Amino acid sequence: MSYRKRSPFSTVYTRRDFVKTTALAGTAAAVSSFPAPFVHAQEAVTLRIAGTGVNAFNELAERALEELGINIEYIVLTSDDVVTRAITQPTSFDMIDSEYWMLAKIVPSGNLKGMDVSRIQYYDDIVPIFTRGELPDGTQMARQGTAPIKVSYLTAEESSTFAEEPTNFMTLIPTVYNADTLGIRPDLINRPIESWAELLNPEFAGKTAILDIPSIGIMDAAMVCESLGEIQYGDKGNMTRDEIDRTMAILTQAKRDGQFRAFWKEFNESVTLMASGEVVIQSMWSPAVTAVRQQGVPCVYQPLREGYRAWASGLGIPSHLSGRQLDAAYEFINWYLSGWVGAFLNRQGYYTAVLSTARENMTENEWNFWMEGEPAAEPIVSPTGTVIEEPGAVRDGGSFWERMGAVACWNSVMDEDRYMVRKWNEFIAA
Repeated sequence: MSYRKRSPFSTVYTRRDFVKTTALAGTAAAVSSFPAPFVHAQEAVTLRIAGTGVNAFNELAERALEELGINIEYIVLTSDDVVTRAITQPTSFDMIDSEYWMLAKIVPSGNLKGMDVSRIQYYDDIVPIFTRGELPDGTQMARQGTAPIKVSYLTAEESSTFAEEPTNFMTLIPTVYNADTLGIRPDLINRPIESWAELLNPEFAGKTAILDIPSIGIMDAAMVCESLGEIQYGDKGNMTRDEIDRTMAILTQAKRDGQFRAFWKEFNESVTLMASGEVVIQSMWSPAVTAVRQQGVPCVYQPLREGYRAWASGLGIPSHLSGRQLDAAYEFINWYLSGWVGAFLNRQGYYTAVLSTARENMTENEWNFWMEGEPAAEPIVSPTGTVIEEPGAVRDGGSFWERMGAVACWNSVMDEDRYMVRKWNEFIAA
């Protein structure tokens, strides 16, 4: 398969209006090189999407019903439960909203269908982080942890094996990704925060929190321990047993010393902790920072000198899906990449898979703020219309290039995953 390098912000295909017009007209259509199905003219199809809830927005479901005639039902689970459901109950959902690190556990089950890229209208415009393992300018991405390119492709449509090179069958079609860091309450800290090491600074004893999802929390812990100079990892995303033991020993001692206020599993918990002031520095996700700001509470997604821990999510199709349900799944994915959803999610502080179509659905002020790192010329509003930044504000961490270019590692499943999870659970129970 050949790949054409493009500017990440250029518009190569403009099929958004075609998809929208066709859906609203309720007619069936064939697209010459992309035989995408259209189901709007028929009785509404329901797609049950199992995921963590990060992208489970009612606005998206309402828009999909309006434009596609597809009912979306979200099945909101914890990260670990998404994996369990995919392996043990694959027929209980029609699509999966999975993080890439989960694939190391899900794909060997054979329960995930390789998606035919010829049915993805914007495939050539997907950010090459997922198709070549690099930024749009050709800069290689960090490979520590489960970098998406390691698990983006299957050897065949029905396969339980990852392909070492790009094929015609993707595991997930990426939806959102981000460079994660620590969230802070600048009004309660009143000094610069520049390092991951601050999470274990005794100055903040009893006012810190860490994410209690082992495969993600361990990566935050690794960033902290390495920044403290306590451990130099060979690969933070694939620790040895000795590295796991040393990491857990540091966290356990900090817990016994009263460093942590809480261990959270779901981002609403982190919002409450931060908005209330119970916690002043913690593991955090971008929509949680946005949610805190929407309450009028200062909250910063703090750039740190050691770089970011990155993650990515995508939509996948279970192996059992067929017929009209399968057609609807492909139609939903193509709509998802066509622009409106991308702009909506960008306003959460995420990055989306197809930048050119998202840009078409954002104002110049929004694009410059969220993507280019430029000062806001006008107020910046959340997806719900709440003002979250005033003119002159600059996005935490700057531009797409500055943030994604500073990724140090990706969320991961390690070779010693079972051992790591057992040790993590011992730490939580200590």
